[in-house]
Amino acid sequence: MRRNDKAMRDAADIRSVIENARVCRLGMVDGDKPYVVPLCFGYDGESLYFHGALKGRKIDVLQQNPNVCFEFDAISETITAEDPCGWSMQYRSVIGFGKAELVEDAAGKREALKMIMAQYSEGTFTFPENKVAGTAVIRVAIDSMTGKQSGVE
Repeated sequence: MRRNDKAMRDAADIRSVIENARVCRLGMVDGDKPYVVPLCFGYDGESLYFHGALKGRKIDVLQQNPNVCFEFDAISETITAEDPCGWSMQYRSVIGFGKAELVEDAAGKREALKMIMAQYSEGTFTFPENKVAGTAVIRVAIDSMTGKQSGVE
């Protein structure tokens, strides 16, 4: 990271950004072009989980190249100034890298779906067999991640 003064050094701060995020942007490589999708997600401290259709561009891309990048952000406010070059943002963000794989077994899919739902609700949920079978679940094993913040005390 170029700006060490903006680095988030505490793992709890990085985890807080992820736990409070509503969207994860997943970056993939489609041939020689980047491909980014915003997704609902679950997080267990070591991996990220996503769900979607069994077929489609995201699945095709991940099967060709499982290396991914992910991003979370929390923008609190725009900081204005008289001089437009003095404008800034108050934010916290996390960027990381990992390797994606499809979760194939029904029990693993159910656990991942529970984690995804836990990100957005405190409820308890069950998932019918046919829905589990008809849903793709992607696990991203996190290799590394860093956090950055500005204007945050």
